Amino acid sequence: MTERRRYPSDLSDARWELVEPVLTAWRAERRGRGPDIGRPPNHDLRSLLDAVLHVNRTGIPWRYLPHDYPHWNTVYAYGARWQEEGVFDQLNSLLRRQVRRQEGRGDEPTACVIDSQSIKTSTNVPATGQGIDAGKKIVGRKRSIVIDTVGLLLGVQVTAASVQDSTAGRTLIEQIAADHPTIRRTWVAGGYRQHVVEHAATLGIDMEITARKPGSRGFTPIPKRWAVERTYGWLMLHRCLARDYETLPTRSEAVIHIAMTDLMARRLTSENTISWRDPKTKTEHATPV
Repeated sequence: MTERRRYPSDLSDARWELVEPVLTAWRAERRGRGPDIGRPPNHDLRSLLDAVLHVNRTGIPWRYLPHDYPHWNTVYAYGARWQEEGVFDQLNSLLRRQVRRQEGRGDEPTACVIDSQSIKTSTNVPATGQGIDAGKKIVGRKRSIVIDTVGLLLGVQVTAASVQDSTAGRTLIEQIAADHPTIRRTWVAGGYRQHVVEHAATLGIDMEITARKPGSRGFTPIPKRWAVERTYGWLMLHRCLARDYETLPTRSEAVIHIAMTDLMARRLTSENTISWRDPKTKTEHATPV
């Protein structure tokens, strides 16, 4: 049987070496407690992850997955299990620590940035899971993320767009305090209220509200907080994030984790993430991440 032709979204050998131990350990643990002990696995983990990355990068529906990948139903089922059992979280944590070491930083951050992005939804999303962001006039969902100062994902929460930044921010700051106890400072936008600042202080985190200077026009980078806008730009290189297509908010969060896993793996192996905006060759036009 000839090897299938590789797609640009597929893992290189170097990137597969980074993530393979986590997936292999997951399969071994799952088989150790399941009914298939001793039975050889039916599906190749690398092909399955390649298929998940292909959907994530191109934004195609699951049913439109090319036939040289495993069946779309199988790929979706594996992706759902990885999300439910925390595999994508593990991959993000592992790669984030490696990227930070590569940047000459400690494994755990001491500061972070929190921000939100309202995004339109597709018809897949139930009306009960949507809302209206009155300020941005968007009907859909809101992605609230926490990043370190390098721009790497620490936490994400997907809600209806009508949920206030302060509400999502309070939940995220509690999650960050529990998962990353080394963090002592965070920067947020003006939409976060004083009661969130006070709540963060009780958790030992100094929260600073940053805002544009009065009278400024056009795009104006805001000190410290500009890094989160850059992260959103990186994530948008994955077409599935141009709109929220997922029925469940937890699946939407998984899509963001998958995109960040891809970005960090490429960063560690010095492989560029190709921009969809320019059809020219990848050697001439590539967006470093």
